[in-house]
Amino acid sequence: MLDAISKEQRIAKAAESSIRVLLELLGWQGCVLASSTLSPRPGRSVRLADLAAATGARAYLYGTGGMAYLDATPFMAQNIAVAPFRPPAAGVWASGRRLGALWALAALGPQAVATRFRDIGLDSVAR
Repeated sequence: MLDAISKEQRIAKAAESSIRVLLELLGWQGCVLASSTLSPRPGRSVRLADLAAATGARAYLYGTGGMAYLDATPFMAQNIAVAPFRPPAAGVWASGRRLGALWALAALGPQAVATRFRDIGLDSVAR
């Protein structure tokens, strides 16, 4: 990742590269879309609902950061369910509210993280 960051001229490209590597290590086989190729309307929740609809999403999971601002109305208008995601409070996820996916990947390895995502049902949501 350090090589990718030093070679990239734009932070967005380096961020995209890191996400692609993480998804690959976890065995995710979906398609990554750039929001710039879509036509979402302005407005935080409206834009997210438009992006979710453009990908055919049936549900939108939002984390603790989104809990403060997410408006479910634009999602409901497009028949997209919204649900908060909180990491489980036990086991490997006990400190999940303070740490990101990269910590889990580094500490546990990609196979263990992918297995644990499947164990809590995130595999079917991600696909």
